[in-house]
Amino acid sequence: MQLTSFHQRKDLPGQGCTVRQPKSKKPSAHSGQVVTEISDNEERGDTDMIQQETVPVPALSKKTKQPKECFLTQPKETKEDAIKTRKRRKKKITDILAKSEPKPGIPEDLQKLIKDYYSSNRSVIELEELNLPDSCFLQANDLTHSLSSYLKEICPKWMKLRKNHTEKKSLLMLIICSSAIRALELIRSMTAFRGDSKVMKLFAKHIKVQEQVKLLEKRVVHLGVGTPGRIKELIKQDGLNLNPLKFLVFDWNWRDQKLRRMMDIPEIRKEVFELLEMGVLDLCKSGSLKLGLF
Repeated sequence: MQLTSFHQRKDLPGQGCTVRQPKSKKPSAHSGQVVTEISDNEERGDTDMIQQETVPVPALSKKTKQPKECFLTQPKETKEDAIKTRKRRKKKITDILAKSEPKPGIPEDLQKLIKDYYSSNRSVIELEELNLPDSCFLQANDLTHSLSSYLKEICPKWMKLRKNHTEKKSLLMLIICSSAIRALELIRSMTAFRGDSKVMKLFAKHIKVQEQVKLLEKRVVHLGVGTPGRIKELIKQDGLNLNPLKFLVFDWNWRDQKLRRMMDIPEIRKEVFELLEMGVLDLCKSGSLKLGLF
């Protein structure tokens, strides 16, 4: 393209200074020369009107890539991660339960469990008959007592009762717990209370029912510690008579490694309620038997 100088355009009337840019999108060297000539004329002080055209800014190339949105993708959770998450959640729940303050059991807790257990197959009138009088409940453990101190508090005349008890196949006091191991722990922890009293283990581990029946027939036993399942079996085989029983104590507040109480285990809870129906509720209503929650 041929450029026309400033002096040549001056002779043309009614025309201004026009600069044509090349078709190329990049500025050429000629356009630079035009700007140079115009600036030189301004320095000379030329008074003629000059229409100056600014050099256009080169447009962006169509091939220029526009910035794209960036999305962060989360990695897919594998089965192993899900299992680990569930394990961690279970551990957290256990930690919370372990740190929470335990609440001592009260008679209303036992009354509520009885109603909930029999509500599905008993009428309203039958459920009312299952209500135990408040007078049959002993003072509950406030979690400050050992077993010996608690038994001394609920039964201060134990020595006198023990001397007057001469009937075989029966007990004066029965302590119900959830397992054989726990029964052994309770027997060891009540040494200060029992004194010379005869204590019998009433659980199924390593001891046959027939052997326990023979022992109850041969000698007088004052105190028994065991599980509800084995106690039920002894009653069924006529090896244990509950009529002389004066105190029935539940190992209510103790928790196992899974933080479950005795009545939190479905199998134990079912056996306890079946045992209550085998004469225990009637003895409580008659006033001859007292219930304690240790």
